[in-house]
Amino acid sequence: MPARLETRGRSRALQAAYAWDVRGADADLLRVAQTVWDDLGVAPDERAFASDLVRLLAAEQAGIDAELGEVTTNWRLDRLGHIERSVLRVAAAELMQGGTPPRVVIQEAVRLAERFGTETAARFVNGVLDALARRMGRLT
Repeated sequence: MPARLETRGRSRALQAAYAWDVRGADADLLRVAQTVWDDLGVAPDERAFASDLVRLLAAEQAGIDAELGEVTTNWRLDRLGHIERSVLRVAAAELMQGGTPPRVVIQEAVRLAERFGTETAARFVNGVLDALARRMGRLT
């Protein structure tokens, strides 16, 4: 059974965020995303879903990073691995959007962290996003 559109779209947003993070803060996230998706031949429906997340991340990156910094008390965001930082940023953007239930956003982010990272990364992502969603008032 193929993955749902939203799941595939989150994966595409993560690929773009990861490629951008590896290139460094001077890179243009939207341009990197288009290049990655063109190179991978990403379907229009996946691209549309991913684009919404990537545009929000590009517009709100400083605020997203500041919020994540508040809930990663023992870790500076710049000390995290590219995968963890990218998963957290994409999920934080989706939490900000508010259209998806927070538990779904967290569960999907944990799956991405497991798929592209490690079990330890997945547990870390789960804890950080739970704390972030509570801080945002999205979970009680």
